[in-house]
Amino acid sequence: MQQASPSPTSTSTSTREQFGFVRVAAVSPALMLGDVEKNVAVIASEARKLAQRGCRLAVFPELCLTGYSCADLFHTDSLRLAALRGLDEVAGATQDLAMVIVVGLPLVVQDRMYNVAAVLAKGRVLGVVPKTFLPNSAEFYERRWFSPSDTLTATTLRLHGQDVPVGTDLLFEARDVAGFVLGVEICEDLWTVIPPSSRLALGGAVLLANLSASPEILGKAPYRRMLVAQQAARCLAAYLYAGAGAGESSTDVVYSGHCLIAENGTLLGEGERFSFETRRVVTEVDVQHLAHERLKSSSFRDKASALPMRRVSFDLGPALGGDEKAIRAITAHPFVPSAKADRHGVCEEIFAIQATGLARRLKQARAKTAVLGLSGGLDSTLALLVMLDALKRAGLPQSAALLITMPGFGTTKRTRGNAEMLAEALNLELRTIPITDAVRQHFADIGHSEHQHDATYENSQARERTQILMDLANKTGGIVVGTGDLSEAALGWCTFNGDHMSMYHVNSGVPKTLVRYLIEWCAEGPFAAKAGAILRDITDTPITPELLPLAADESLQQKTEDTVGPYELHDFFLFHFIRHGCTAEKIRWLAAQAFAGRHDDETISRWLATFLRRFAQNQFKRSSVPDGPKVGSVALSPRGDWRMPSDYAGDLNI
Repeated sequence: MQQASPSPTSTSTSTREQFGFVRVAAVSPALMLGDVEKNVAVIASEARKLAQRGCRLAVFPELCLTGYSCADLFHTDSLRLAALRGLDEVAGATQDLAMVIVVGLPLVVQDRMYNVAAVLAKGRVLGVVPKTFLPNSAEFYERRWFSPSDTLTATTLRLHGQDVPVGTDLLFEARDVAGFVLGVEICEDLWTVIPPSSRLALGGAVLLANLSASPEILGKAPYRRMLVAQQAARCLAAYLYAGAGAGESSTDVVYSGHCLIAENGTLLGEGERFSFETRRVVTEVDVQHLAHERLKSSSFRDKASALPMRRVSFDLGPALGGDEKAIRAITAHPFVPSAKADRHGVCEEIFAIQATGLARRLKQARAKTAVLGLSGGLDSTLALLVMLDALKRAGLPQSAALLITMPGFGTTKRTRGNAEMLAEALNLELRTIPITDAVRQHFADIGHSEHQHDATYENSQARERTQILMDLANKTGGIVVGTGDLSEAALGWCTFNGDHMSMYHVNSGVPKTLVRYLIEWCAEGPFAAKAGAILRDITDTPITPELLPLAADESLQQKTEDTVGPYELHDFFLFHFIRHGCTAEKIRWLAAQAFAGRHDDETISRWLATFLRRFAQNQFKRSSVPDGPKVGSVALSPRGDWRMPSDYAGDLNI
C-alpha cells in the first residue's frame, strides 16, 4: 500500500467549515458484481470528483469492492485477495485527496472472515470496522460466510505492511476540520434494538456512516428513510446511508442503491433509486449545530463519553474545491413550513396547541368571557381566530367572546374597518371604546404635551387600552387574551405593563412570519367562505402599532418595520440565535445566502445589530410575561426555554 507523507496539522481555511458546514456524500456506485478492478476504478473516479467539489467524506455501500451478493464466492481466495488488492489500489488512487473514503470488503482476521468497512484518508487505511449484527433469516445468510464483531479479539491487524486498528470502538477525527468525528456501522446494525451508532455517538461521533446492502421490497424504502432520520435524531448526529445498487445479483431480490443523509431528524438529501448509473447525495451537515444540540441536551450529556473509545486522529489539509457558499438549502423563513403539502396539517396543529392552551386557562379560571382587543392587525386577528376554537373546546358559547376596538390618535380607517368587518363576518359583537379623551386627561394629569410624540405619548395609549381590557375582564368574570407574538417578545416591541400584559398570551410562541402564514391559511381554508377577503387584506396591511397621529392625508406615519427592521430578517436572526446558538458572524453569513437578491450585506448587518441589541436590552420584559403556549422549538418563556439575566451587559454582536 502506498504511504502518503503526513500533512501538517492546520486549521481549515474554508469559510463554510469555519461555520461548521462539512460537505459530505453518500454514494451508490455503478457496480460490476465480482469485478473488483472495475469497482475500484468507479469508486476512485467518484471520490476524485467529490473531493474536487469540496467533499470531506464519501461513504460507499457494504462490500462495494466485490459486491454484496457474491455468496459462496466469499469463500474463495481469489475474490478475497482481489478485494485486498482493490483496497490498496483505492488508497493509492486517492492519496492526494483531502477527504475520508469509507468502503466495504470481506476481510479475514484471526482465521475468521468479517464483513468490514475500511476508512481511508491520504493514501492509508485509518482503521477497519467489522459488522456487529449479521442477518440470517429470510433472504439473508450472512453467518454462512461472516463472523460477528464480538468474536474478534484483536485490536490491530497487519495490513499491507502497516498496523491498522480494528474494532467497533473506533472514532475517526480530522484534526484540521473542526467537528469532524466519524463513527461507522454496517447495514443491519441500524435495524437492531440498540444500534452501535448510538454508542459511537455517545463516545463523540458527530458523523455516522452506514454502509448497506438492503434489498427492496414494497414499503421498505419509507421505513428505511424513517430509521435513518430517527437515528440521526436520537444520536444528535448526521447520518449517512449508502445502499448497494442495481448492479447486485437479482437472483432472488433487487437492490435499489438507496442513499440518504439526515441531520438530527431532518432528511437533508435522498438519491434516486433503481439506477444502473452511479448515484450520489451531496450536501453539508452543520456540525456546530449538532454540537450545540448536544450541549443543551442533559440526557445526552449524562451518558456522553461513558463508554471507552479509541480515536484515530489525522489531518486532511485544505479542501480541493467547492465554493464558499453552502450548497445546502438555507431557508429565509425557518419558522414557516417549506412544503405546501404540509401546510394544512402544520397549521391545524398550531391552532390546536394554541386553542387547547387557552381553553385550559379559561376552564381553570372558570371564565365567563374571553376579552380581546381587536385592532384589525395581524396579531389580534390570529388571537381572535384561535379564541373562537378555544371557546368551543372550553364548552363556552361564541357569545363569550368580548371584542373591543379602541381607536386612538393613529388608528386608520383601514384597520378599524377590517376589525369591524371581521367581527360582522364572524357574527360577533364588537364594542368600540375610543381612548383619545382618556389619554388626553392622562396627559393633563401628568403634565405631558399632546404634541410631544415620545415614548410617554405612545406608551400611555397602550396602557390605557390594557386597563380597559383588564377592567372589562374583571367586570364580566373573564380573562384578557393577549395578542403579542414571539417576534415582539424577542425585540421588546411592546409597552411594559401595557400590551406586554394579559391573563394568557395565546400568540407567545408564534413569530410574526408564522402569524401571517397562519392567517393566510385561514383565509384560504377554514375561514375562506366567511372572511377570506377580509383576512387577505389584513395580511396585506402594513404592520403598525398606530400610536402616532396620522398625516394630513390620513396616511400612516408609523410603520413598525421602518423602525425595528423587517420581521422576516428578525425571525431568521431569532431562529439561528436561539435554536442553533449561532454567533453573529455565522448568522450574517447564513442570512447573506438566504436573502440573496432581497437584502444586501449592509442591510443584514444593520438589522442584525439592532436585533441583538434589543434582544439583550429587553429581557426584563420577557422575565415578567404572562403564561402562553409553546408552539415550536424556539420559545422565550422565562419559566421554560430561555433564562437570561435582565442586566446582561455583554456584546452579542460578535
